[in-house]
Amino acid sequence: MAKKILITGATGLIGKELKNHLLSKGYEVNTLSRKNNNELNNYIWDVNKEEIDKNAFTNVDTIIHLAGEPVADKKWTDERKKQIIDSRVKSTELLYNSLKSLPNHQVTSFISASAVGFYGDRGDEILTEESESGQGFLAEACILWENAVDQGNNLKLRVVKLRTGIVLSNDGGALPQLDKSVKLFVGSSLGTGKQWTPWIHIDDMVEMYIEAITNLEMENSYNACAPFPVTNSALTKAIAKHLHRPFWPIKVPKAALNLLLGERAETVLMSNNTSAQRILDAGFKFKYTHLDDALGKLYAPAS
Repeated sequence: MAKKILITGATGLIGKELKNHLLSKGYEVNTLSRKNNNELNNYIWDVNKEEIDKNAFTNVDTIIHLAGEPVADKKWTDERKKQIIDSRVKSTELLYNSLKSLPNHQVTSFISASAVGFYGDRGDEILTEESESGQGFLAEACILWENAVDQGNNLKLRVVKLRTGIVLSNDGGALPQLDKSVKLFVGSSLGTGKQWTPWIHIDDMVEMYIEAITNLEMENSYNACAPFPVTNSALTKAIAKHLHRPFWPIKVPKAALNLLLGERAETVLMSNNTSAQRILDAGFKFKYTHLDDALGKLYAPAS
C-alpha cells in the first residue's frame, strides 16, 4: 500500500470522492489547492506563477493529478483554449520540476487524468489505447496533456493515464446537465443521436484510481470507461426511463447546437466507441458494466 498520496484537483467531482475514499481506507492524503481552505494537509500552489509549497511532497509515494480547467463551461475563445491547455500542461510541468529539485523525494508513481477526447470524433470505430489520436481542439488538448505527463518516464516514475469518458454522478459533472432537459419533458437526442458516448459510474471511477495506485503492473494509457458504451440517443432514452419522463424522437439539429455552443458543440457531438479491454485485462472489476444498472443506482430513492 502507498504510504501517502498527493492529489491535485481534490475539490473537483472525482477528487472529492477519491480523497474521502482513500482516507476511509487508511491512506494519508495531501492536496494541492489554489486557495487556503483550512483543511488538514492542504498546500498552496499557483501554476501561472510557477509557485508551489514543496512540503506537499513530504513522504508522498504517489501523485494523482486531476487538476485542470473545466472544458465545457465557457465559450472556447483563444484565451479560454489556452487556459484549458495550460492548466493541464503547465501544472504537470510544475509538479515534475518540483520533483527534480527534491532529489530525496519518495514519489514512484504519477497517475493522471486524461480524456477520451484524445481520439477525436471517430464514428463507429472501436477505439483501443493503441488507436491514433484524432483531430479537433479536444484531441489537441489531450495530446499536449499526455505528452507532458509522459515526461515522468524520464524521472523513472511509473506513469498511468486514465482516459475518462462521462462520469455519472448526482453531485456534478455531466449527468445533472444531461438530465435537465429530460426533467423538463423535452428530452431528445443531440445531433444524429448515433454518436457513441463512453460513460463510467463515479464509484468505478474512484476504484479505478485506487487500482492504479495499488496495481504496480499498470502503466501508460487506459480507457477509463465502462465496457459497454452507448449512443447519445440510448443514453438520453435510458435517463428518461429512469426519471419516468418522455423521450421525444425529434432530434436537436447539429446546426442548432453549433449556433448555441459554437466550437464547444464538439463535446456533445463527438463519437468515441471506446474499448475497456485493457483495464479489464489489468484485473479491474467494474461494479457497473451496464448503463441501466448505473442509472438505477444513481436515481434510486433515498432510503
